[in-house]
Amino acid sequence: MKRDGFLKRLLTTHIPVALVVLVAIGPFAWMILTSLTPSEAIVAKGVAFSPAGWGADNYVRLLGHTDFLGNMGHSLIVALGTVALGLVVSVTAAYAFSRFRFFGRRVLMLQFLLVNMFPIVLLILPLFTLMRRLGLLDTHLALIIANATVAIPFAVWMLTSYVGAIPKSLDEAAMIDGCSRLQALRRVVLPLALPGIISTGIYIFITSWNEYLYALTLGGRHVRTVTVAIQTLIGEYQIEWGLLAAGGVVGALPVTILFLIVQRRLVGGLTQGAVKG
Repeated sequence: MKRDGFLKRLLTTHIPVALVVLVAIGPFAWMILTSLTPSEAIVAKGVAFSPAGWGADNYVRLLGHTDFLGNMGHSLIVALGTVALGLVVSVTAAYAFSRFRFFGRRVLMLQFLLVNMFPIVLLILPLFTLMRRLGLLDTHLALIIANATVAIPFAVWMLTSYVGAIPKSLDEAAMIDGCSRLQALRRVVLPLALPGIISTGIYIFITSWNEYLYALTLGGRHVRTVTVAIQTLIGEYQIEWGLLAAGGVVGALPVTILFLIVQRRLVGGLTQGAVKG
């Protein structure tokens, strides 16, 4: 009976899970192996699976002969700016939606949800026209505003549920003791909602770092993020797969490290934000 139970778990659980993990990790493992294989070896023999054929030539060329580190700096500025703008707007909006009952509240919440239903491609043309008239093309501010249009609706919905789970009596007690509404928000609500705010900020940072369409359309030679810089590594007549894979690994490294560090807080904050109080 024990053998039959183990065989059943093996066929219904372990093997399917192993296949899913293999499919998920396989492309990343292949990209890392490609980045460690010299370009000449890739053309001659293919990707090297043995450490004897590995080298750091592609990374040396990427960091020494291109402006990839500068592109990462642009991505960092845009991502941090989007986090700052997104959190300022979403935290105040979430507090208003969770604490006040006013005419049009449900309509406004549905409009925030409606924005996420449209593909980003549909928003590129109006945003491009708006940024051109304002003279913001090829600037960090243009990308920050554009990324915020995608990040803020989700952040407002998430934080509204999170702030709504905090009892209103705490706000009222603080205001009875002499705090204003803003002081109650800053001294009482924000500390209690900090896990949700951190989770939302991490989500905004990751989505902004990985964004491509806005960076391609609204950026340019002066502001070029990592995602666009990786695309420029593709030549007109040939593709240097080793250099391209090295760019992908280096570009994904900051977000991967950040996610590994804060994954428990991120998952916990997202889960708590999904519970309506």
